[in-house]
Amino acid sequence: MNKFSVLPVLAASILVSACEQVATEQTTNADVNTDQVIKVLHDFEDGNINGDVKFVASNGELVKSDSTALNVKFASQSNYFSSLLIKPDTPYDWSEYDDFNIAFDIANDGEHSVNIFLDVSDVHGNNYTRSVSVARGGVKTYYAKLAGHDLATPEGRGDIELNFLSGLRNNPPTWASDDIQFISLWGKKNLDTKAITQVELSVQYSLFDKEITIDNIRLRQNPPKNEDFLANTVDQFGQNATVDFADKVHSQEELIAQKKTEQAELTGELFSDRSKFGGWKNGEKQEATGYFRTGKVGDKWAFIDPEGYPYFATGLDIIRLGDAATMTGYDYDEPNDRSTRHVELQSRVDMFEWLPPLDGDLGQHYSYAGYTHSGALLKGESFNFQRANLQRKYGNNYENMWLDTTVRRMMNWGFTSLGNWTSPKLYDNNKVPYFANGWITGDYKTVSSGQDFWGALPDVFDPVFAASADATVQRVAQEVQDNPWCVGVFIDNEKSFGRSETRASKLGIILTTLPKNGAEVPTKAHFTQMMKAKYKTIEALNKAWDKDIASWEAFDAGIDSTMTTEALDKDYGDMLYAFANQYFRIVNEAMEKHMPNHLYLGARFPVWGMPEEVVEASSKHVDVISFNVYKEGIIPRQWAFLQDLDMPAIIGEFHMGAMDNRMFHPGIIMASDQDDRAKMFKDYMYSVIDNPNYIGAHYFQYADGPLTGRVYDGENYNIGFISVTDTPYAEMVNAAKEMNTELYQRRFK
Repeated sequence: MNKFSVLPVLAASILVSACEQVATEQTTNADVNTDQVIKVLHDFEDGNINGDVKFVASNGELVKSDSTALNVKFASQSNYFSSLLIKPDTPYDWSEYDDFNIAFDIANDGEHSVNIFLDVSDVHGNNYTRSVSVARGGVKTYYAKLAGHDLATPEGRGDIELNFLSGLRNNPPTWASDDIQFISLWGKKNLDTKAITQVELSVQYSLFDKEITIDNIRLRQNPPKNEDFLANTVDQFGQNATVDFADKVHSQEELIAQKKTEQAELTGELFSDRSKFGGWKNGEKQEATGYFRTGKVGDKWAFIDPEGYPYFATGLDIIRLGDAATMTGYDYDEPNDRSTRHVELQSRVDMFEWLPPLDGDLGQHYSYAGYTHSGALLKGESFNFQRANLQRKYGNNYENMWLDTTVRRMMNWGFTSLGNWTSPKLYDNNKVPYFANGWITGDYKTVSSGQDFWGALPDVFDPVFAASADATVQRVAQEVQDNPWCVGVFIDNEKSFGRSETRASKLGIILTTLPKNGAEVPTKAHFTQMMKAKYKTIEALNKAWDKDIASWEAFDAGIDSTMTTEALDKDYGDMLYAFANQYFRIVNEAMEKHMPNHLYLGARFPVWGMPEEVVEASSKHVDVISFNVYKEGIIPRQWAFLQDLDMPAIIGEFHMGAMDNRMFHPGIIMASDQDDRAKMFKDYMYSVIDNPNYIGAHYFQYADGPLTGRVYDGENYNIGFISVTDTPYAEMVNAAKEMNTELYQRRFK
């Protein structure tokens, strides 16, 4: 053991200049074979961090001290993004190393776990983001692979380990050690290691100040890889087969015993302070309309339940079974002909310790995916371990038993609603209110924002889009049947209206549409008419935009959209507003036509895709603005614009996960273990409850993702209230009960 003193850094808007000496015992968790150091980047022994490599707090000031380690203090409410930037004057050249990782010794000296995001960037502007949760306590080693010559797949598709051609969002470690691997998130994995421009450690949207100590930043040779690191990792229940953990199921008898114990606890009774529809029966009663509506109770927005009681929506998303299927690695020559089954990806087939016979009792839980958004395979056979486990647990009537158990769980756990993507089979439960949903699909034309993560945007000025939206809402109306237990309806999800980081990302719809021909692109034709109405003559537009466009006909045929002037950008913003206004107006008109008694809740803006023009346009048509906010909580000043709009809002998605149940990915927001996950869940919910404009939040999601990733896009997150074996996480359940018990008194105090 050795002791080191630490240099404090405030990674926020104020830089700590005083040198704080803290003696800390450093212990090593690394196996001697895992810590083959090939280059020490910074050990801070000489206290000099002002040479050719700068250590910069997020306010851009340099850190100076004579200490021998860094104590970094990340601020919370004052900064959405608080970071320590390690930036060399000349890019790091690590190209001589073929198979290596970057490692940090980190201790958590604070009161909370620290979800750290690691960003490594190269000279080409590429960036790769990973994350890890640093639990409270002493020093541990955390590492991230940067390069590796791992075994390529037999199919010749490249490096399965580094490029995740396994179909997982994050692979398990390829060697055994006590070190902790950073989890893969997004970005370009194969960076140019000849020119690494910076390494950044950040804390984002934290509700609390965080603190860590960093030492011994180094490059290490990757130990020999276990070539079978993915083989036989999934047991017969869809769990991690390689390790034991709390609540792991080992037999069908355990499943049945668990069922009997839980069923005795599920009384089907509401919390004592709840109205029939889950509102606050002790609260100030409002006008009752027989359906859910919105209104203000004092100075706070609220849902008002059908009987007139104040109502705040809490609940879980994805209360259905279809998302639990995972790709097996097999494919068929013909989708419906199982006799043509063949191995399509051997490395994935080998992950499963067991799969049932196609014609066996559990064979009914195979299905076929003709399309995937992303992952190891574009199509192929899938298997649903969750359904198989429910059949084992509840018998052949498993689905009805699961539906009934789910409703009673929600009541027992205190949730007031069933969140988005609830199975329509629960729409008539008439015990817990629900949120309905629909997707607009059709043969309408499309436009691009340039960042169409989930797909291109509809051309909202194409008449086919209006017809498609009308048909979608009509289908939802048929499912809901004017049921007063339906709180409202989400239509679509996370549309790529634009990102606010840069001008190009924010105005992408405009920049990609103006070069198009209005004769072929209805949105472009509308933009032409907007500018003609404003400027009257092409000469007036040319003067404002500093252009030389020959005529309105030339404008409509397609123009260069890359130049910028103040007037031009104002007009671009107006076009973006017009596009969004058309989208939300059309959907709202369909809602008023087919579902006049139910609330329109928008399209659930992701925080990365909510340009102010689009949000403002939506506010003219929706009853409640919806956002998916994958952060540690709601920072009040980020959402102050809701007060300016004087609109209620709801969180459509958030989550946090951990790794102690031996899944391979914790999700977007990471906790240190299940206890910490439960605490972070409550902290998030309290931040929403305390915001006067927010009137609900739904946690994503009811069940964990499959260990080997869901069919659609490979998500394999520990984010559920229940595991793949239908086992509730006691920590999360207890946290939900505590939060829901305090819900109304805290909200309307």
